[in-house]
Amino acid sequence: MAASTARIDRHGRIVIPVEYRRMLGVEPGDEVAMRLEDGELRLISRAEAIRRAQDLVTGWTGGERSLVDELLEERRAEAARD
Repeated sequence: MAASTARIDRHGRIVIPVEYRRMLGVEPGDEVAMRLEDGELRLISRAEAIRRAQDLVTGWTGGERSLVDELLEERRAEAARD
């Protein structure tokens, strides 16, 4: 997709072009995650941020174990000790 420009209004807002919003899968009212990286403002959809976090955890665990199940097991063991 070709580069695009936008103007910042007096309230500090910019409009994300509809083509970009469609590609991101975001609609008015949706939350986006943003960060400043190497002088660039980067936006990602909430769904994409969650997917990336899940991929990161899967990379740590190898996808072979469930951290949720491990946490539940630990909590049950703690409750049994009390």
